[in-house]
Amino acid sequence: MNESTARLSAAIEGRYRIERELGAGGMATVYLAQDLKHDRKVALKVLKPELAAVLGAERFVAEIKTTAALQHPHILPLFDSGSTDGFLYYVMPFIDGETLRERLDRETQLGVDEAVRIAREVADALDYAHRHGVIHRDIKPENILLHDGRPIVADFGIALAVSAAAGGRMTETGLSLGTPHYMSPEQATAAKDITGRSDIYSLASVLFEMLTGDPPHVGSSAQQIVMKIISDTPRPVNELRKSVPPHVAAALARALEKVPADRFATAADFSAALEGRLQMPVPGVRASALERQRNWKPVAVVALAAVAVLTASTVWLLARSGANAGDAQRVEFAYRANVATTDRPVVSISPDGRRIVQAVHDSNGVSRLVLRDLASTRLTLLPGTEGARDPSFSPDGQYVAYTVANKLHKISASGGPSTELADSVNPVSPGWTLDGQALIFTRMRRGLWRVSTAGGPPQQLTTLDTTRGEFNHWAPQVLPGGRYVIFNAFTTPIARSRIEAVDLATGHVSVVLDGAIFARYVPTGHLLFARDGAIFAVAFNPRTLRVQGSAVPVVDDVAWSFTDGVAGFDVARNGTLVYLRAGDWNRPHRVVWVDRAGNESPLPLDEGQWVEPRLSPDGRWLAVTRSDPMWQIWLYDLNRHVLSQLTHTDGVSFGAVWMPDSRSIIHSTETPVYDLRRTPIDGTAPQMLVTSQADKKASAVSPDGRTVVYFEMSGSDRLMLAPTAGGKSEPVDDGEIQEENATFSPDGRWLAYEETRNNQTKEVYVRPVGRDGGRRQVSADGGSQPRWTRQGREIVYRKGEAMLAATFDPRSGEVGTPVVLFRKPDAGQLGGTQPTEGYDVTPDGSRFVLVEPVERRDAAPTVVVLNWLEELKRKVPR
Repeated sequence: MNESTARLSAAIEGRYRIERELGAGGMATVYLAQDLKHDRKVALKVLKPELAAVLGAERFVAEIKTTAALQHPHILPLFDSGSTDGFLYYVMPFIDGETLRERLDRETQLGVDEAVRIAREVADALDYAHRHGVIHRDIKPENILLHDGRPIVADFGIALAVSAAAGGRMTETGLSLGTPHYMSPEQATAAKDITGRSDIYSLASVLFEMLTGDPPHVGSSAQQIVMKIISDTPRPVNELRKSVPPHVAAALARALEKVPADRFATAADFSAALEGRLQMPVPGVRASALERQRNWKPVAVVALAAVAVLTASTVWLLARSGANAGDAQRVEFAYRANVATTDRPVVSISPDGRRIVQAVHDSNGVSRLVLRDLASTRLTLLPGTEGARDPSFSPDGQYVAYTVANKLHKISASGGPSTELADSVNPVSPGWTLDGQALIFTRMRRGLWRVSTAGGPPQQLTTLDTTRGEFNHWAPQVLPGGRYVIFNAFTTPIARSRIEAVDLATGHVSVVLDGAIFARYVPTGHLLFARDGAIFAVAFNPRTLRVQGSAVPVVDDVAWSFTDGVAGFDVARNGTLVYLRAGDWNRPHRVVWVDRAGNESPLPLDEGQWVEPRLSPDGRWLAVTRSDPMWQIWLYDLNRHVLSQLTHTDGVSFGAVWMPDSRSIIHSTETPVYDLRRTPIDGTAPQMLVTSQADKKASAVSPDGRTVVYFEMSGSDRLMLAPTAGGKSEPVDDGEIQEENATFSPDGRWLAYEETRNNQTKEVYVRPVGRDGGRRQVSADGGSQPRWTRQGREIVYRKGEAMLAATFDPRSGEVGTPVVLFRKPDAGQLGGTQPTEGYDVTPDGSRFVLVEPVERRDAAPTVVVLNWLEELKRKVPR
């Protein structure tokens, strides 16, 4: 018994006893188990860990109830489902027989009458389920059990339950909801609405194999199979097996039509046609809908096939014709890559155009690197990359550089341990040298640096021009020849950016282009850059560093962050473009009241990029940060229902905390570092409170109004205390542990705060104010954003989507066991460049004000365009 099975056995001890593993598929591992309560054999299916990680237990269990309601003699019933110790599982009867796949592997073909009978009985099960609103989505021989010759469809609706639990975004798991041989054309091309006619197509493919020995479309690779599903019409079955009656051949031909509307309306009609009770035309030379549209060029179809396995879990695919003869044709598709994107729009594609890497959040708010191979259905979570941001492929595609907790790492794209290369890193898109032997990165307000990928001390490449207010140099890329590096030169407090280039031999810096960020040179001789949410292109000579002609917008609706100097796009050497579509990547937020049971009531605020709600001590005001178009703080009068903008700074302002009298706030403002400012809400002049060389974010003000606790965002965050009347700051303790988001207890004697050790999970702790006394852990297995309620007798905090509460004794400092109050999406995980918080709570703990991301199930932010460089050459000729 391996370690995972042993842990599973311990988790279900007392309910089920695992006897042996029966097999493993794309979504689950199947065990033979003993149901101890009912003394019977069962099949226990446990979802793969990477799938369970992105789904979350409650949503999966809730959605799978639909499947449990299905009762049909040819549908395998669902006995039980649940979650334990991180495992998601469901339980079905153990059928002592074989699958149709095992039967076909042994016999290759079945008798015509038996094959038709099996297909008709499965069709009856499909018709029953479709009438109850459930589509299987994964009909294949492996999911048809044969018990005394009688077919029983297994996993009925499980694929739908998994998809629904993931918000309709199976691409987040990297698992396909269709096996390539039996996938319908609409599944292969990722149509948004999959109907029962897709199951009819899949069942027809299974019957075709039962009769002929092969599915309708075969090939040496998944790509070839999907290409044929999209473009080829299978041979009439009676040409391959003469004994198949004409009415069966006619029924199969219709069920295998490319266009869903051309198939049978119901599975019952398909069954009737197979029995001969529904008149059908005898199949002949009859063009399908796709054949009638042969204006697609062969190269476009080949390109579709190259990505079709991925598009089984994408949202849409679009192919366009009209290119000049001999040109490669543009093919575009999009997909949703994650539960929630990280706060910076960064995506990287390998130079060969094969793989895409992004940093994504799981349901607990932890970011990791996720690889997608465009030639397979596989999603790969790179282990050991918790907290990762800004990934970048090496020139040979074998490694990925990334940052985590302000340290630069590299890791093999095939997995393995990561290597730390440098610290004090500003996480904005590290770049590789052409030979892959070094990385160029940004240090905190110290320009560009270079470090060997084999290790060693970094070397400084650029220094900041403080006379023009340069804040930093970001997003480096080495140009062909290896002599020059282009980068963003960003200035503040009035935010401006331009593209510059440094000569690595002399250190001389040249201005390339004004008013642009995130420049990328591509082999067509163009410089790409971002401006106003679009990709622009201009002819560029990488030897003379001169642009030629005017810049032309070539892709619009691109996610970007001007103040971070990054834009969500990358281009492979083979001409494949990947970009993040802003309309789908940017998630609007709503502000709501939520009671302790999770019941919502909305605040009358428009949806927008809201974060960091803070209730005033007198209960009248809500201060909230809005990040669009630029981070500023707004005030909402809860009595009069009036919204007004409070801060109007040249740079960003964010992170409001209230003074006890509810007459002013303390917040961060860009100067160009993030300093602390006190701003009255009556419009009188603000005053600077704390200035230093480090970025700062206020956490809370003491109940007596004399002290503000804040944390420095300097790579290893630490908590600081400063007098609100002005004076010297001092650290909360002498340790080097990463600490942030502290809050005073109502009596001023305790601090609750977040702590992160060794770049691992955040935990909530409580400690006495002052240096006497030790700390005590509040959260049990991860937590952040602590708040006090009930006169300091309770601490509430978040863990991903869960809101938890733990009792607290302010006299002894004893902490109770945390309990979950409710689960809601946390917009605090999804803010911009600053660490953000997504909720606040009333002093009595009865109501929470939450900022929630608005769910958009059809959003497909990651867009892939094949052969895009050919299009670029036509749009922007040199």
